[in-house]
Amino acid sequence: MEVFKILYTVLGGLGIFFYGMKSMSDGLQAMSGDVIKKSINTLTKNRVYSLIVGVVVTCLVQSSSVTTVMVVGFVNAGLMQLTQAIGVIFGANIGTTITGWIISIKVGKYGLLLIGLGIFPYLFGKGPRSKAIGQIFFSIGMVFFGLKIMSDAFKPLRTMPEFLEAVSYFSGQHYGSYLASVLVGCLLTIVVQSSSAMLGITIALASSGAIYFHTAAALVLGENIGTTITAMLASVGANANAKRAARAHAFFNLLGVLVIISFFPLYINLIDSIVSGDPNATNANGELPYMAVHIATGHTVFNVVASLIFLPFVNTLANFVTKITPAPEEKEQYHLKVLGNPDDMIPSTALALAQAEIHKMKEIVDRMYDLVEGLFTGKNELRDEDALIKIKSYESILDNIQKEVAVFIVALLQKPLSEKESQDSQLYIKLADELESVSDYLERLANHSNRRFDKKVLSNESLEDFLNYFKEVREYFESVAGSVCEGGSSDTVVDLRKSDELWQKAESLRKKHLDRIKSEKFDPTTSLTYSDMIVSMRKIRSHTLNISQSQTKS
Repeated sequence: MEVFKILYTVLGGLGIFFYGMKSMSDGLQAMSGDVIKKSINTLTKNRVYSLIVGVVVTCLVQSSSVTTVMVVGFVNAGLMQLTQAIGVIFGANIGTTITGWIISIKVGKYGLLLIGLGIFPYLFGKGPRSKAIGQIFFSIGMVFFGLKIMSDAFKPLRTMPEFLEAVSYFSGQHYGSYLASVLVGCLLTIVVQSSSAMLGITIALASSGAIYFHTAAALVLGENIGTTITAMLASVGANANAKRAARAHAFFNLLGVLVIISFFPLYINLIDSIVSGDPNATNANGELPYMAVHIATGHTVFNVVASLIFLPFVNTLANFVTKITPAPEEKEQYHLKVLGNPDDMIPSTALALAQAEIHKMKEIVDRMYDLVEGLFTGKNELRDEDALIKIKSYESILDNIQKEVAVFIVALLQKPLSEKESQDSQLYIKLADELESVSDYLERLANHSNRRFDKKVLSNESLEDFLNYFKEVREYFESVAGSVCEGGSSDTVVDLRKSDELWQKAESLRKKHLDRIKSEKFDPTTSLTYSDMIVSMRKIRSHTLNISQSQTKS
């Protein structure tokens, strides 16, 4: 009966702890979405900057797993180089140590106080900022309270013969017990899928006196290895570079643990020399006041030292994972769908990935424009038949990406988002739809180009009129889409005026062609084809205006 009580109490405390960590992460993200986005935008080839970005982002989201999954996604989308990704991963390992310090501060003592201070602004705050601050205080209180429950539940284990016998091997002062503890920490983290949760359990166990400090320290090392499984899973189905980033994370943590475990007793002595007090000593109340700080210090020392030692060898690690993860012979295509469920991503970084897809769509539309214009001017490097095949292929690709973006963002909208993030989500859905529509009409124009060679539809005069109008519509598209799709803005008043001018010009060109037919310069049956071509350009103009107006509608 005692075992059952311990079990359900620990599970209840763990549930409160999990909820607190998740809610704290959401609150921090709500307050710092722009900071995260700006941090990512500062990435350069400088490995130190990449490390700092990893530290900052992980401190804000309170999860190294979230950061590394984000990195895998960015590499997969082509937004981040492998060396940059490795630098961010190093930083994420340092940033995650803040969790240990948060949960090591007087476990449970201030839990209910923080819950009381945070709940009122969280529920009744008027602005999003005050609600987010209240959520953070409330969540930290839940973390402390959950740990307090777990720590109290573990206390009877100190005198339970069955438990002491089960963990006796792990408590040994020899390398067999050290390695066994590392393995258990790794396996449990893989199962729980959260190194923060396992760190909390480890601190609760050690703080109750159920395990010794050296056992807890070895468990934490194993947790550092186990946490890499999240990024490995996120890279399944991704391109070679994304797999390399995930494997770099795993190799870095594994190698770091192997180095530390090789002189583990010295590592324990180093932590003891840094932090005063015996971690295994109990006070008059039966508490171990120095244990949690020792574990947090050990976690920090390992990750900081390992990151700084390996930082100069980023290129070496990148070359190694590149060698063991060769790229496939065929050209890789980046797709949003391989990034998995957006529920596992930070909203700001998920939106950055979606924006990258919009940028990609815009680039493909530009290539279609070049090919279509070349069909009418005869200046394509490809044969007309090959250019037409290429255009149809591009249209199919854009159709697929548009569907992927829509599905991805609709799933993202199920998460709690800030007003700005919600607006951006709706904007990207609209942009993807409009760009795909533009590609449809460019494909139609390409199909019409097959009819120009018999000169029944286009002569020198009509071809010149059409090409001039084509170039004006394209310039209008480049001006508007080039700004909006890059995250900028366009003047909607000016865009509307230009759209009206292009509409009037389209009507003028259609009337002018009818006049040519009346003067018997063209076969009357050509009027439909020429009209369809002008209508296609006019539709592109209309979708371009929609892109401009989507800025205010989102």
